[in-house]
Amino acid sequence: MMIQTAMEVDDTVGCVECLLSGNQDKWMSSIVCLKNGVIGNNKQKCVVINQGVIPRLLQWMIDDDAEVGLRTEAAIVLGSLAKGTEENIQHLVDSGCVTVLLKGLSNNNLKFVEACLRCLRTIFLSSNPPVHHVYQDATVVPHLINIMSKSVCTQECITTIFANCCRTVEHQNALCRNSAIPALAPLLTSSVYKVQMPTLKCFAVLCYKNEEAARATAAASYNGESISSLLVKLLTRDKTSEMQMAAAKCLTYLCRGGAITPQNPIIMLKTMPTLIRMCKKDRTLEENVEGAETLAYLIEGDAQLQQVASVSDHIIKTLAEYIRYTDVQQINTRAMHRKAQDTNWSNELKQAAFKAFASLGANDEEIRKKIIETENLMDHIIVGVTSEDMKVKGAAIRCLHSMSRSVQQLRTTFQDHSVWKPLMSIIQYCPEDLLGVASSTMCNLLLEFSPGKESILESGAIEILVGLTTRVEPELRLNGIWGLMNMAFQAEHKVKTQIIDKVGIEQLFRLLSDQDPNILMKTLGLIRNLLSNKPHIDSIMKAYGTEIMQAAVFILEGDHTADIKEQTLCILTNVADGDQAREYIIGNEDVLKKLTTYMVHTNVKLQIAATTCISNLVWNEEEGAYKRQQKLRDLGVLKLLQQLLNTPDATLFEKVKTTLHQFT
Repeated sequence: MMIQTAMEVDDTVGCVECLLSGNQDKWMSSIVCLKNGVIGNNKQKCVVINQGVIPRLLQWMIDDDAEVGLRTEAAIVLGSLAKGTEENIQHLVDSGCVTVLLKGLSNNNLKFVEACLRCLRTIFLSSNPPVHHVYQDATVVPHLINIMSKSVCTQECITTIFANCCRTVEHQNALCRNSAIPALAPLLTSSVYKVQMPTLKCFAVLCYKNEEAARATAAASYNGESISSLLVKLLTRDKTSEMQMAAAKCLTYLCRGGAITPQNPIIMLKTMPTLIRMCKKDRTLEENVEGAETLAYLIEGDAQLQQVASVSDHIIKTLAEYIRYTDVQQINTRAMHRKAQDTNWSNELKQAAFKAFASLGANDEEIRKKIIETENLMDHIIVGVTSEDMKVKGAAIRCLHSMSRSVQQLRTTFQDHSVWKPLMSIIQYCPEDLLGVASSTMCNLLLEFSPGKESILESGAIEILVGLTTRVEPELRLNGIWGLMNMAFQAEHKVKTQIIDKVGIEQLFRLLSDQDPNILMKTLGLIRNLLSNKPHIDSIMKAYGTEIMQAAVFILEGDHTADIKEQTLCILTNVADGDQAREYIIGNEDVLKKLTTYMVHTNVKLQIAATTCISNLVWNEEEGAYKRQQKLRDLGVLKLLQQLLNTPDATLFEKVKTTLHQFT
């Protein structure tokens, strides 16, 4: 056997020597010999690559004077070499092979073009395809689309290339701009499986998170039948699982792209049941993972889909079985290729299940309860958030965030498992892409009814949250100020003081000037929570009263929404409740003018808020009330109140009546 292998190597080396020689008569026979020698033999492929055969083959490829048969054989050999190792492919790419192959597609000889395409297909199926080559020359994409219909081979290869080189919005738009959608539509009805499958994958990558592409796809048709309808036909059970899964993925992306409504029967009665079916034990591990992940994406933002999915075909119990999976339980194996063998299926199934649970429980308390009570899920989530596998960690944190929206679970299961401990560790050391969802979870754990609030505070939460408020990313700034707002609600004076000291008045003003209205709203919410409880109000206003009044005037004068201005007026109402703090309002002409302005505003919510503040200022039982009443009389507040008795709003009427009573 060893002698035979040595002879094969010698024969191949001899072929290479002939190819590198100037003896043209032997080139064709030698290249055929070389082709036969390297087929299915990775060792031989490496030998001939090391012999320097690639530059010689490429030289023939670009030589227009060379016989087309020789050039075709050269492309075939390059394609064979590409089917070796990833290192072989990288060697071909580094040698300039892709550029030469793409240029070869302009040849009039179909066999040569097909040989070039087959080699390109293999290269683009690699783990690191040279995507930029397709888009750096603006003529490549339209030419590929133009020749796609030439043969079954061109259809299969070009759809495969597109499916593996469409990675960004720019790529999606380039394909759409060059009429990829109408060119691909007929291929969905192809009788050739190897054409249909990459075509489905093309539509999936085209429409993923791209509303424009999704709408264009949904609007397109072939032979009078919409693409959506063609996709539904590929969901039927007489199709392979692989095809059903691919079609369901396309329809999912059309739905998430706004091209099909979640309540459309195509989604509710066809797509979602298919995805749930893919999660069953009788499917491959790949389909189990892909089915759960796609289901999670489909239902993520729609409460009705979540509700229907949660009671469909025991999906929660099925997903719980994912978490118990170990590598010795191989459900069934399809392709024993290198990728399948190297995959940690236990981790893949866990992260898929966590994603699906996160989506299922995003909005409904009963669904969350059902999930948490299944298979001691919280124990598995805690293990998941500490996993070294980043996909598992990320999915577990998202699942934890979804479950943390439950008041009941925060008070029971979360407290029983001391969830805050691993979360605090994660939020300090987790990767940037997980910080948003981890900090959102922390905000939920800081709500007033959460028993873990005190423990989180003692673990340095204020410093972490304040740090988030200085981040560039709006999401992180929002979570930071949101968490501080929750922490300040009904907090002890020392906690409020710590928050103010750590944030600093300068940073607070920066947040009040933030362009994101959500951040501004939560910052005002923080100030409002800080200014609650009379002794706390007086203490904080004594230290920062001037700045807080400046901020109130700044917001009330600005071009802000009614909700933001109402929140600001509520802050003034709290200040007016302080024994000494209310003097900051009475002594500030600008603030008093703003209050009178908003008493007669067209927005009744702002009228109620302003009147409530006035009511606190003139309350008879408070010391100095008569003096404050007199000042407000001089400003015409009493007349304004009397005018407001004509209001049709019952709440405002009662507030006005109560306030007038204080004057009498």
